[in-house]
Amino acid sequence: MFIIDMISDHTYMYIYLTYRGEEFYATSSSMIHGTHKPSEKAVNRMVEDLEQQYSKRGRFSRRRAFDIDADIDYINERNRSFNKKIERYYGKYTAEIKQNLERGTAV
Repeated sequence: MFIIDMISDHTYMYIYLTYRGEEFYATSSSMIHGTHKPSEKAVNRMVEDLEQQYSKRGRFSRRRAFDIDADIDYINERNRSFNKKIERYYGKYTAEIKQNLERGTAV
């Protein structure tokens, strides 16, 4: 499918009249970069969309709750997330060992 088939005749004529000559019929030596100027309507539509995205993003951000009673077994935030991941995968296997260490009966 050619690009001509996807746009209307009115749009094609507008582009043809706007970019005449070498800019419309591009060659290997033509410089087209930077010649497109968006319409005021398109810029306003983009600004409205960005403002809508900012407001939507603002509604979904929240501060995570900090648990004061939780044991501190980390030295920084990266180590804390690593320890949580390790606990998630291996916690059921190491629960007995941790209880023995806390009681002081570890062998």
